[in-house]
Amino acid sequence: MKTDAEIRQAGMQALIQALGTIETERFFVALSRDRFDYTEWRKTGLPELDIDKLSDLATRYSATLDH
Repeated sequence: MKTDAEIRQAGMQALIQALGTIETERFFVALSRDRFDYTEWRKTGLPELDIDKLSDLATRYSATLDH
């Protein structure tokens, strides 16, 4: 199991890789400014997918990344 610090580090690396440094900073500012509620977003902001479909999509996406 990863520590909280390891999870934060991996999350930052993923955001920077996906968005770049400036857009990652803008993302965090937007979260603060908009009083983002992750729990509510998780309930309503993601498509309804069962775990098998989500896993399939994640696997396909992962295969497109440059490891």
